[in-house]
Amino acid sequence: MSRRALPPRCRLGQRLRDDRGSESVELAILLPVAFLILAMLVMGARIALAGDRISGVAGIAAREASLARSSAAAEQLATASATEALASRDLHCADVQVTVDTAGFTSAPGALASVTVAVTCTVDLSDIGVAGLPGSRTLRDSATSPLDPARDLS
Repeated sequence: MSRRALPPRCRLGQRLRDDRGSESVELAILLPVAFLILAMLVMGARIALAGDRISGVAGIAAREASLARSSAAAEQLATASATEALASRDLHCADVQVTVDTAGFTSAPGALASVTVAVTCTVDLSDIGVAGLPGSRTLRDSATSPLDPARDLS
């Protein structure tokens, strides 16, 4: 039996249809892109979770401040309770700022008044994202709590 030679046109068509190895090349190109997208999704989820952890911290601090008898004590209680709440939620802040609006303490007992607390926490992205990631994210929360109208100023 002798082999019949294919016309040159058929051999060229056979070569163009030969896809051996193309899946490996596609995988080598697309796999790093898929890993990058997955890593970005994980980092975004961790940033969202960190933002969720600060939610309610200002409410805790405002409730504590509303129980104080003076504006100085309210600031002290709000700062302490906000710092404690952030630590208990495992949120490591590089910079914590607690701002307490104590204007309600100047009102007379029996009058409706409130105290407002704003908590700002700056978190390094390397703590919540991927280790070694540069940058930071500032998380904020604020809440208002009414002062007891029957409070005694003594």
